[in-house]
Amino acid sequence: MSSHSDAIKFAYWVPNVSGGLVISNIEQRTGWDIDYNRKLAQIAEANGFDYALSQIRFTAGYGADNQHESVSFSHALLAATTTLKVIAAILPGPWNPALAAKQIATINHLTNGRVSVNVVSGWFRGEFAAIGELWLDHDERYRRSEEFIRALRGIWTEDSFTLKGDFYRFTNYSMKPKPIEPLPEIFQGGSSRAARDMASRVSDWYFTNGNTPEEIRKQVDDIRTKAKANGHKVRIGVNAFAIARESEQEARAVLDEIIAKANPEAVQGFADQVKNAGKASPEGEGNWAKSSLEDLVQYNDGFRSNLIGTPEHIAERILKLKDAGADLILLGFLHFQEEVEFFGKRVIPLVRELEAARDRELVAAE
Repeated sequence: MSSHSDAIKFAYWVPNVSGGLVISNIEQRTGWDIDYNRKLAQIAEANGFDYALSQIRFTAGYGADNQHESVSFSHALLAATTTLKVIAAILPGPWNPALAAKQIATINHLTNGRVSVNVVSGWFRGEFAAIGELWLDHDERYRRSEEFIRALRGIWTEDSFTLKGDFYRFTNYSMKPKPIEPLPEIFQGGSSRAARDMASRVSDWYFTNGNTPEEIRKQVDDIRTKAKANGHKVRIGVNAFAIARESEQEARAVLDEIIAKANPEAVQGFADQVKNAGKASPEGEGNWAKSSLEDLVQYNDGFRSNLIGTPEHIAERILKLKDAGADLILLGFLHFQEEVEFFGKRVIPLVRELEAARDRELVAAE
């Protein structure tokens, strides 16, 4: 690759929560157990994936009856691989930044720096109530997350860290050993104003829900303009549910079947939770403000990114998302092991060819 184009990165959702990645009664040949996931991580690593993202869920709901804890599960996947980076989801509230900083620094040493974190601000109010955690209002959750990230970075970089925050307090705290450089990357999600503003100040990466290239471009421009004003740089990951098949017709038929077999009660329950979380944002828009029930069959609007069709079509659509400012595509699949392998063998090489052709054009134009 020439210096003109940073190769787009690929991540997959770790199915450490049962029920797969769609709220549907369609068959999903996906296991949430460790054996399935170890093999999946090895398949992903061998087929061009850069990252795996584990999920944090404390209680059952929306078809997710069983859930493995994210940080310990991430470590097991790291132990089974050699180059894959694993992003462990962490929820401020249940996690204190002192514990998270120590835990992640240790895993960083044990895995030669391959662990990252995804700071999840929380959308599932019922879960917070169930475990006796205080439910803050929307923007307060993001303020707390921002302070959490500042605490993590401070602990990882300063010899005597002091913070007099609204949520966390540290006095001359010196944690050793520090993580191996470069520091663990910090990801966060969200689509609200508060989420984007927080990313433009503190996060390395911002995950946004699935969307069209036009809508992604608006978010990217907004975040990058603000980040620049803050002297900060943030990269963008876009969620997508991939259905790669030999023909467009076959892929569309799978999508139709997922939606036809959707579990309407679970989808509606999920919709109520996330829209309730989003409505609480001052502008009345959260991650799912404009999602239809059909969109919500896939938790993070993954169908809207439209990576559905032949490998050729999907590769072209990925380049359009890249042109809109995406640096990473975060993927969900129906049958993870088979489809991660198919995607890695058939789609990623086409993306790399398109990127190389684009680079040659740029060189020729100079």
